[in-house]
Amino acid sequence: MSNVRNVALDVLIDIEKKRAYSNLSLHHVIETNELSAQDVALLTELVYGTIQRRDTLDYYLQPFIKGKIEPWVHLLLRMSLYQMVYLDRIPDRAVLFEAVEIAKRRGHRGIASLVNGILRSVQRQGLRSLDDIKDESERLAIATSHPVWLVRRWIEQFGFDETKRMCEVNNFPPEQTARVNVMRVTVEEVIDRLKEEGIEAIPSSIVPIGIKITKGNAAKTSVFREGLITIQDESSMLVAYALSPNETDVVLDCCAAPGGKTTHIAERMNNRGRVVALDIHDHKVKLIEQQAKRLGLSNIEAKQLDSRQAHTQFATETFDRILVDAPCSGLGVIRRKPEIKYAKNEKDITQLANVQLNILRAVAPLLKRGGTLVYSTCTVDREENEQVIAQFLAEHPEYDRDETLASRLPSSVASYVDRGMLQLLPHHVYSDGFFIATLKKKGDII
Repeated sequence: MSNVRNVALDVLIDIEKKRAYSNLSLHHVIETNELSAQDVALLTELVYGTIQRRDTLDYYLQPFIKGKIEPWVHLLLRMSLYQMVYLDRIPDRAVLFEAVEIAKRRGHRGIASLVNGILRSVQRQGLRSLDDIKDESERLAIATSHPVWLVRRWIEQFGFDETKRMCEVNNFPPEQTARVNVMRVTVEEVIDRLKEEGIEAIPSSIVPIGIKITKGNAAKTSVFREGLITIQDESSMLVAYALSPNETDVVLDCCAAPGGKTTHIAERMNNRGRVVALDIHDHKVKLIEQQAKRLGLSNIEAKQLDSRQAHTQFATETFDRILVDAPCSGLGVIRRKPEIKYAKNEKDITQLANVQLNILRAVAPLLKRGGTLVYSTCTVDREENEQVIAQFLAEHPEYDRDETLASRLPSSVASYVDRGMLQLLPHHVYSDGFFIATLKKKGDII
């Protein structure tokens, strides 16, 4: 147990100091340490929970911390208090003992005494009330550990009740879901195969070709290695439904790495036609190629290229369909990467909206008349979503909204479509927050 808490503190320090992504940091530590399934579960809980509840924990700790303390000591206090407040199955005495032991090993007796004193004071005096915060939006921000600016922005965009639900769901533990390669196997066959390997899964209630893992890690199975599944969120799977490519199409995927949507498109084309997958980074292009090889797909051509320069490589009206899965703030995937909510600011959102618009502008001429362009992000912010589409359409009269989007999507999400756009918030179907817009290029010259 103490080892797991030590490792968890290492991960938290790594995320805080290097701005590492929690999911990547955790994955690396799990791969390089010999940990039991029980230890992995506790490690994941400690890391995600401490990050998810950071601002709430600091609010509770603040009256008990006098003067400046070292960053790692602050992280240790957060992690320890998280266990005391949110994990009923771990007794406080065990938390206190382990915290003091870690403080002794990493620091000295003085630090151990400080940690012990603060945690015992919290235990004795109890937690300060959130009702002391009079401003409603600030109270929601602290209660759910989201930046105040972000909560106020969301209240302005979605209203208080929707924002409250979204913030609460963002603190739920992330679930693993996978896409079944139905070119080669059925959903039922995959579930049976996974069961043989000790992994429990059920069919997705959102996407017909999806499964939800209820026990174990499907990425560690022969089912995954043999290319029968791809780890992917259900919201992300909806993009290929929106694009709905034909087997003879030439498709451009503009920001394709690591290849989840690219390979889904290629599978929907039954490994026929041609999918050109671009990414700005060479090492990420290799990830796309690895995924294609694992899944047995030969209709994908991965290239290193900034999609804003695509016109230098491809002629006007080359593609039947184009996907712009744009770089974004990621505010829809806070459950998976909780540190995102603390790392972003409003300036980032505006800068990203400009990048997104420039990508759309650059690839717009490459689509054939009558073709479909899908724009998607894993964020919920309207400046990156609806406003980008509105600006693009204002500049490009040769494009229209595709009002038929709902007919191509699973019934579980079709009701959320409005004017050719789908905005899923994290609490709608308990998947990632995601935005999809479909546009049609008019068949006649404007």
